[in-house]
Amino acid sequence: MRRPGDELEVVATLGSADLHLTGELVGALNSFLYDRDERALGKVLDRVPKAVRMAAQQYLRDKCPAVLGAFTECGPVEAVREAVYFGRIDDEIEDYLEGAYTIGLGIRMSNERKPDGGVGWVIQLLSEEVSVSASAEPRTWAFPTGVKLLRTWTSEQLAGGTGPVHGALQVAEDAADRGQWVRIHTLLHSRYDVDFEGSGTSEFVVDVFDAPIPLEHPE
Repeated sequence: MRRPGDELEVVATLGSADLHLTGELVGALNSFLYDRDERALGKVLDRVPKAVRMAAQQYLRDKCPAVLGAFTECGPVEAVREAVYFGRIDDEIEDYLEGAYTIGLGIRMSNERKPDGGVGWVIQLLSEEVSVSASAEPRTWAFPTGVKLLRTWTSEQLAGGTGPVHGALQVAEDAADRGQWVRIHTLLHSRYDVDFEGSGTSEFVVDVFDAPIPLEHPE
């Protein structure tokens, strides 16, 4: 496999019956490392033996770990509009999130305390939902330093007819009422350890921290 400096590294071994796929597999792996061409890689891995597919996926897990925060393993996720502030959780904020979620925008939301003691919610919409592999924790927003996580809720835990937006807001509101710092974000949870387009299911994630609600950032 080609790497910077023309180094070669063994990723997998193809049997004689599959040697005709060698060039295509090497090309797809190189494309994934350099420009994250998931579609091309997925098509090739669907055609090779299971052992080869697993070896390639293991290699990519080791060499292409997810990077949490504003950047992901697939590059930057851009904000599509300025942060929006809501004074409370109500039908208005639920409708806003439902609209963003319906058209596939990524969502990041957290609570903050105003100088007068009131609590509000800041929402940032992103250009897309970030993907995580099947074996990874359902999280694409890095933990803040020096803060203990109390609990994580995901929309996969929903039961009955409650939708993911309403469920996430209910968990967030309950925690905020106890004075706890809350962050909500969305992601695509892949069925595979190497994500391919269309393979993920969308989830809401709510992290509740053992920390007071932080003061709002100054303008």
